[in-house]
Amino acid sequence: MFQDDDTPERQARITIHDVAAAAGVSKSTVSRILDERLPRSESETALRVRQVAARLGYVRDVSAASLRRGQTNTIGVIVPRLTDTVMAMLYEALARACGKSGLFAIVATTDDEPRADRAAAKTLLQRGVDGLILSTAREDDDFPGELAERGVPFVLALRSDGKSLSSVGDDRLGGYLAARHLLDLGHRRIGIIAGPSYASSSRARVEGYRQALVEGGADVDADLVVGSTFGIDSGADSAERLMQLAVPPTAIFAVNDNTAIGALSALTRRGLRVPADMSLVGYNDIPIVSRLPTALTTVRVPFDQIAAAALDLLMHGAPTESARMRMAMPTLIPRRSTAPPKPAG
Repeated sequence: MFQDDDTPERQARITIHDVAAAAGVSKSTVSRILDERLPRSESETALRVRQVAARLGYVRDVSAASLRRGQTNTIGVIVPRLTDTVMAMLYEALARACGKSGLFAIVATTDDEPRADRAAAKTLLQRGVDGLILSTAREDDDFPGELAERGVPFVLALRSDGKSLSSVGDDRLGGYLAARHLLDLGHRRIGIIAGPSYASSSRARVEGYRQALVEGGADVDADLVVGSTFGIDSGADSAERLMQLAVPPTAIFAVNDNTAIGALSALTRRGLRVPADMSLVGYNDIPIVSRLPTALTTVRVPFDQIAAAALDLLMHGAPTESARMRMAMPTLIPRRSTAPPKPAG
């Protein structure tokens, strides 16, 4: 995982992978059974895993600080970038939550690059942080699995890999609420600026959008789903692609506020008025969107709640398997950027 792990001592170290192979179970099963933050299981599988681990001489990596020991009272936070207001809001919420628990949060940015994630984690762990909170989980990279194998205490925030301890918003519900709002206004052809497919948050919002359209009997047209990054320029480009369709949408749902702002700029350049000519919905409710000339309808995410749950999971673990993911409820915030579609003709 880290560049200096090729020493003879590291090569000889028994890993979770070794224990899993010898016990005939998955690495995630071994990780859960040997995670001291979780309730101790006395199942046949758990007993076998612990016996195999003891026989092989498996020990947690000594360089991976244990939050329970609280060596430095410092938590490392890894985010893609702080120029993204969503990530800045998450970090500030985590810093507040840490402060209430007598902890200090330090942040590293990685531009959503897997190699940079690993470098940041290595640096933070070398500086003795007691655990990590990551908002960079990707569908196409198993860095959380590597951390689990190494025995590093960590939690995912805003995004999840479906296996690790995670604190997220209910993004599927949020996407559903956004699309349902537009359907209720009378829109039937609704485009979506879908975000990157590697992020669980954007994928779930698209799933919620699709669910609402199916329930509402509206078009579920693949041409109306346009991938993007989470950036403003990408939102503008995606809106242009939607407007170039033979039959453009009458409304657009952007899976984050940055891409919605980009879409708004593209629509304005085309001479289109929001919401008279095109309704627009964003996601996250970052502070600026309520102060735009046309205040943006959006889905509010409770960052303080997500941050508090992430820290609680890091400090105490999950009492049950079903509690490994904490999910905070989003709220639709209707503003001036949405209205019924113009009458045909």
